[in-house]
Amino acid sequence: MFDFDLHLHNVVQLTDGRFVGSEETCAKVRESKVCGSTSHRAMDFSKFVFRNCGYMELPVTDRELILKSFYLLTADVKSNSCGLQTMAKSFEVSELPVRSAKFIARKQWVVAGADDMFIRVYNYNTMDKVKVFEAHTDYIRCVAVHPTLPYVLSSSDDMLIKLWDWDKGWVCTQIFEGHSHYVMQVTFNPKDTNTFASASLDRTIKIWNLGSPDPNFTLDAHLKGVWDYQTKSCVQTLEGHTHNVSAVCFHPELPIIITGSEDGTVRIWHSTTYRLENTLNYGLERVWAIGYMKGSRRVVIGYDEGTIMVKIGREIPVASMDSSGKIIWAKHNEIQTVDIRRVGAGYEVTDGERLPLAVKELGTCDLYPQYLKHNPNGRFVVVCGDGEYIIYTAVAWRNRSFGSALEFVWSSEGEYAVRESTSKIKIFSKNFQEKKSIRPTFSAERIYGGTLLAMCSNDFICFYDWAECRFIYRIDVTVKNLYWADSGDLVAIASDSSFYILKYNRDKVSYYVDGGRPIDEQGVEDAFELLHETNERVRTGIWVGDCFIYNNSSWRLNYCVGGEVQSVVDFIQHVVTTMFHLDRPMYLLGYLASQSRVYLIDKEFNVVGYTLLLSLIEYKTLVMRGDFERANEILPTIPKEHHNR
Repeated sequence: MFDFDLHLHNVVQLTDGRFVGSEETCAKVRESKVCGSTSHRAMDFSKFVFRNCGYMELPVTDRELILKSFYLLTADVKSNSCGLQTMAKSFEVSELPVRSAKFIARKQWVVAGADDMFIRVYNYNTMDKVKVFEAHTDYIRCVAVHPTLPYVLSSSDDMLIKLWDWDKGWVCTQIFEGHSHYVMQVTFNPKDTNTFASASLDRTIKIWNLGSPDPNFTLDAHLKGVWDYQTKSCVQTLEGHTHNVSAVCFHPELPIIITGSEDGTVRIWHSTTYRLENTLNYGLERVWAIGYMKGSRRVVIGYDEGTIMVKIGREIPVASMDSSGKIIWAKHNEIQTVDIRRVGAGYEVTDGERLPLAVKELGTCDLYPQYLKHNPNGRFVVVCGDGEYIIYTAVAWRNRSFGSALEFVWSSEGEYAVRESTSKIKIFSKNFQEKKSIRPTFSAERIYGGTLLAMCSNDFICFYDWAECRFIYRIDVTVKNLYWADSGDLVAIASDSSFYILKYNRDKVSYYVDGGRPIDEQGVEDAFELLHETNERVRTGIWVGDCFIYNNSSWRLNYCVGGEVQSVVDFIQHVVTTMFHLDRPMYLLGYLASQSRVYLIDKEFNVVGYTLLLSLIEYKTLVMRGDFERANEILPTIPKEHHNR
């Protein structure tokens, strides 16, 4: 057995004032001060681009860039445009290791600190060297950029922290003394940028104020965990790694803490419950750095043997629109609402233009929302996440019911079902009373609501009635999503690369269900009839009457009537057409018949609308049904400019 001497190496501050620290062994961080002996492992210069990645950052700029500094000689800026991860820039900084580098996006600079005790500033567009100056008398371990002021903090093995002002020619305006060992990291408080935290091998975290030479307070005898900034106490210890924790990251958009270790794993923890949510292992040896991009769910991880970018969760906004045009969405735990109908009467709505909606604070949620949906009549809204659900009133946001659920779905009549596990599903009445508990004979990986209750395995879907949960029909298909028409007679089943429109034979099913007749293991024969298959991936979809509106993998918004697929608007940025283009993905919210507009939302909660005449949909539906007499009656109500659509 080995008895490790544990010292603080890394600290990151959370947006709510808490902060996370990690451990590092004394043997690892007390590196030899001999030039060239930068690691206790032999350097392999044939792989130096990915070797011993010490820092990584993704800025919020006009391009997707990754900044990496190394226990070697360079700082690299990589472009991640279109996922190519091509080398954009490489700066030869020093003959000694570069331990920290940061973007200063508002100046288009990169600032780097190295073992030669110098700080260097580069313009990452022109590659010009902006400034070089000696900053410390020992290795520079970390640099931190103030989010708004012209300040850069640096920390060093000389046990000092220094504040530099680039508006004053990079003069040192303040020195912070107090640590008794190497200062490994400094970070500004995102909630109060006048304060910052420092982490040292003297086993302490110190909290400082800009303008004061003395720390506000010190946390001693540090162990890895989440600390409360106000009470100065350890809130929780996160245990699970089998070797030193070398990097920690609090995600700014998601309620997660990400930790990386020399055991080669990255662990994702819930920042409220502190539960381990997932463990990632890509076989690239030790983890040294974790970076994120604000406004994105992408996280970049630096290893001994490479760099990986992963996407955590989905970027589809948690939002729902009722039939009247009221939208409720969740931003973290904050619940907000907007009303499309309240866009000013004098405002001319243009297709594809962001609507100027007045946002109203509706309340907060006791869990982190991952799913939010109105019930069919719009009176209630369910929020599901963290293994629980809560049903609120849509107007006053009052709690009406709650319980355990991995998934929640509404029926078309207002009943609902929850999936508590792969082997247990419960059905509840409109009055929030449990009606039935079901244990399916297969592993239920997903459930879907609507006219029938659907339960899915990985390669088939089974339908059940809501009243008695009697088996109706099975379809062998890998289901990614399911959409019922309001009439209950049509359903769209989306798979990985195509979707199917089926007709539900309600009368035939009612003959068995309502009459109490036995249904064999094959289900009700001809319960569904396949109308057609379309070889397109559906991202999001809604029904308007018998018209299925969806956006595909190319972000083209289409609608389908009786098997005929029509394009509404093209979302592809590089296609040269006269149609309107967007530079971002959009997700369907719903359709307002009173305005003849379909509404979509992006991940930034911007809402846009596109005209799709209800009369045009009705006309095409009647034509496809062969009802030409009624179709001719509707034709005069369609404006001539829409006749070719």
